[in-house]
Amino acid sequence: MADFNYAFISLVLLLPLALLIFLYLIVRPRSVNIPLKNRHVFITGGSSGIGLALAHQAASEGARVSILARSLKKLEEAKDAIRLSTGIDVAVFAADVRDYDAISKAVDEAGPIDVLVVNQGVFVPQELAEQDMDEVKFMLDVNLLGAFHMIKAALPTMKNRVDRRPASIALMSSQAGQVGVYGYTAYSASKFGLRGLAEALQQEVIGDNIHISLIFPPDTDTPGLVEEEKRRPELTNIIAAGGGRMKAELVAKKALNGIKSGSFIIPCNFEGALLSVATAGLSPQRSFLMAFLEVVTAGIIRIVGLCFQWVWYDSIQKWHAQKKRT
Repeated sequence: MADFNYAFISLVLLLPLALLIFLYLIVRPRSVNIPLKNRHVFITGGSSGIGLALAHQAASEGARVSILARSLKKLEEAKDAIRLSTGIDVAVFAADVRDYDAISKAVDEAGPIDVLVVNQGVFVPQELAEQDMDEVKFMLDVNLLGAFHMIKAALPTMKNRVDRRPASIALMSSQAGQVGVYGYTAYSASKFGLRGLAEALQQEVIGDNIHISLIFPPDTDTPGLVEEEKRRPELTNIIAAGGGRMKAELVAKKALNGIKSGSFIIPCNFEGALLSVATAGLSPQRSFLMAFLEVVTAGIIRIVGLCFQWVWYDSIQKWHAQKKRT
């Protein structure tokens, strides 16, 4: 009996250790450090919200920062705010990410990019049956096609950069790019699309020492959120009631830390971390410890996810039943 207990305890201890060693050997790409100081950081959607907070923090870390947005007036206001808080001037470029020629011109003027943060985004919440197709196309064009435009324009000089230190392309997705939510049909589609772009692109550019990051913020206190909440369907508010919101500065801090460590998936809060494990799929994972957590907890987190789905669908069912009675 004692031999059996010893063998059982040894097995319990050795299996996790063996799994850790195995994961250490196979996780790809390997860990990397991406410096910001004295490097060119180009941020789209940089005139407000998370983009502006990213520009502030990158400038304060010694990066040469360029920001792009549609409104020159807002860009100049952002430039003044950054200069006031950091004493550093940033370059500004007014262009619409839907216009590839305008984006290409801005990138040429800005010069070679070391860290590209594709941060622009628009969101008009509504049920698909009620939403105008122009709004659907607008979200897809800005959030998804705009990302293609920006990356396509920046890639040639990023690939041929003189500074051969690791470079980065970071895509600002959303927790709605990890799980679909009522009323977010078009928005979620655009943000889910960024994941496919990121996973395939990482394989294409790893040979050039370019590292892709996907950032998944929750609701964030930005001017865009204020406008979004004016149009949110009632059911969306019911389902999203349990979720928290973050300050743009905290999202920017977590995003930059993740970019500097070359993380492929960058969650911004505890809920986002759970979603990252639950949706890990076949995405790259640099940390063998995080890979261990994904493997060991996948089943448990799937159960938690199913519980959330049960709560959401129960809320939807009750809402429809109440509407029928009134």
